[in-house]
Amino acid sequence: MSALPLSDVRVLDLTRLLPGGFCSLLLADLGAEVLKVEDTGMGDYIRWAPPYYGTDEQQELGTRSALYLSLNRGKRSVRLDLKSEQGREALLRLVESYDVVLDGFRPGVLDRLGVGYERMREANPTLVFCAITGYGQDGPYTQRAGHDMNYLGLVGLLGLTGAKDGPPVQSGGQIADLGGGALMAAFGVMAALHERRRSGEGQMVDVSMADGALSWLAMVAGRYFCDGEVPRRGEQQLAGGLVCYMPYEAADGWVTCGALEPKFWAAFCGGVDRPDLVEKQFEAPDSDAWREVAEVFRSGTRDEWKAFNDEHDCCIEPVLDVDEALDSELVRAREMVVEMEQPGLGTVRQVGAPVKMSRTPADPTRPAPAFGEHTDEVLREAGYSDEEIAAMLESGAAAGPSADAATTFRA
Repeated sequence: MSALPLSDVRVLDLTRLLPGGFCSLLLADLGAEVLKVEDTGMGDYIRWAPPYYGTDEQQELGTRSALYLSLNRGKRSVRLDLKSEQGREALLRLVESYDVVLDGFRPGVLDRLGVGYERMREANPTLVFCAITGYGQDGPYTQRAGHDMNYLGLVGLLGLTGAKDGPPVQSGGQIADLGGGALMAAFGVMAALHERRRSGEGQMVDVSMADGALSWLAMVAGRYFCDGEVPRRGEQQLAGGLVCYMPYEAADGWVTCGALEPKFWAAFCGGVDRPDLVEKQFEAPDSDAWREVAEVFRSGTRDEWKAFNDEHDCCIEPVLDVDEALDSELVRAREMVVEMEQPGLGTVRQVGAPVKMSRTPADPTRPAPAFGEHTDEVLREAGYSDEEIAAMLESGAAAGPSADAATTFRA
């Protein structure tokens, strides 16, 4: 088997929780060596977040959290106190031999510690430094706290999501965190690494989750810039504004009707023996046409509509609950649920790698690290002697495996 595509890329991940963790997960699944640099306190908060695997009240070294495992397979963990001189020195020594640093702190935090981008660049001029923040490295909101919903609200995406006369509706997935943050960061890192092959130099990649989420409105903004008409919730063509493109209630749940092209809508209308609806394709919800179409969909179950689509090819699919989706024929065939062996827990199921490569496929089955599991190993690789490592552990500049932070989190 060929080496994984990113097997020659080394990543220091200083982030916590979701955006940075998902970014480095994508890189790790494709073979990158990802080292989680965690503090000597509680480390990555998501280690201690419920739900937990197993029945033990006390987690084992921060590896029982289902949320933690879902983001951290295939990585290593070192614990350093960046508020100590020895801890900062160790980080900079690691930077010398790594390709990428992922930073999830607010702008200026690492600078105040003396290990910001400029200092890291002195240690390694070829370093790609990717900062993932809510609002970017400049602008009026750089020091503002935020979460996914805040970013979506500020860039207009949340305001467009939901029914016309209803409240804004939060997505079931974190669009800004994952789509605007993690994916843009992974893309930016790959672009910077590619450019480094030509120039031999690294650079900073500034990823704002608000910026990334706004970019998802490219077509909506393009329409507004063209005609000046302010888009409204429930009136967007691809977000509840067309009879032919919206969810409908079936006899036992919901289905999606995505018959946007006239050929698909005509196939639907012909299949239900309603040729009179063909010319009503682009009418709005709450119209007489919408009520008639809604009545048609209520006449069948989700399975019946799936069979109907199999026959007529008109972009109608059931709306599945998560348990149904994870056990679906599609997900199984695409290997989007995988199993990995996690020490102390046995077999654990995970969502698989979304990028399929024909010759060097991703490996999403490697276990996640215990808290500080690789501290000794990493410091030794960085050139520290056993005596120096022992002194760092004794002083608190570094720490090895420990479950103590679990009680701190729950307190």
